[in-house]
Amino acid sequence: MKILVTGGAGYIGSITTRALLDAGHEVIVLDTLENGHAEAVDPRARLEIGDVGDATVLGWVLPGCDAVMHLAGYIEVAESQNDPGRYFSNNACRPLTLLSAMVEHDVRALVFSSTAAVYGAPDCVPIVESAPTVPVNAYGASKLMFEQQLDWFGRAHGLHSIRFRYFNAAGAWPDGSIGEAHEPETHLIPRVLRSMADGQTHFEVYGGDYHTPDGTCVRDYIHVVDLAEAHRTALERLGAGHDGGVYNLGNGRGYSNLEVVRACADVTGRRIEIQIGPRREGDPPQLVAGHSKARRDLGLAPMRDDLRTMIEDAWRWHSEHPSGYTYCRV
Repeated sequence: MKILVTGGAGYIGSITTRALLDAGHEVIVLDTLENGHAEAVDPRARLEIGDVGDATVLGWVLPGCDAVMHLAGYIEVAESQNDPGRYFSNNACRPLTLLSAMVEHDVRALVFSSTAAVYGAPDCVPIVESAPTVPVNAYGASKLMFEQQLDWFGRAHGLHSIRFRYFNAAGAWPDGSIGEAHEPETHLIPRVLRSMADGQTHFEVYGGDYHTPDGTCVRDYIHVVDLAEAHRTALERLGAGHDGGVYNLGNGRGYSNLEVVRACADVTGRRIEIQIGPRREGDPPQLVAGHSKARRDLGLAPMRDDLRTMIEDAWRWHSEHPSGYTYCRV
């Protein structure tokens, strides 16, 4: 298939692009490079610099495509709390132009990168797809808004979509060639590994007074390569006539922030002193996936589901690329 991947120069997007290319698909990457990296895009893909809210650009890249994989968006929880309008504009309003362009060019299949943040602070874990969606941060609310738009475009225009509600992506391409490089970095594993790569001996964890076994937040981690393979599978299922739906992507097991930091120290062989800082606004205490639906309907079973494997792959990337990507922003 010929696939448009929005946000394909980002962390998950670049790895998903490579997985699609390895499976024989043709890929066009659309990315502003505001947070993405041109160096991360596989040279077999065609890179177009542009925005999903630009109808002119979409008119260049959509004709002839069989499907869209929409991975573009802002992702920082704390920033979304401070500037919710920026998140609603970028994650919910601008992609409306993408949906309208898809209808215009008769592209009716889309895989969307949503988030477990749509569930808010759930009453029960693990979280299943039928759980109430009551986001506690603007990031989650903006992603839920786009999910609702997909429902309406499905009813009105026959657009078929699969929405993946990620839990925490981790790891890197196993050979260390592409990985996670955000500025600023807000995700736990790369923050810890960057600190260790820089020789720092102290690390701050956000919050130690949650109602969890050790007082720190508990999260479910999934390897980014497993995420990429899930997207490829979903795309191919849509191409074969699957009706679509909403699916959690996680491993069904939670790790506390303290457990993760200690696992990073174990993998790297470096000592670090943990300091407990204030809570980060908008962080739910526990997010753990109920993932049986994705296994049942799509046959998805994570292959790199061990936390240590995720950290080893991420450490290979960070240790070999201490400054991330070297590139010029456009």
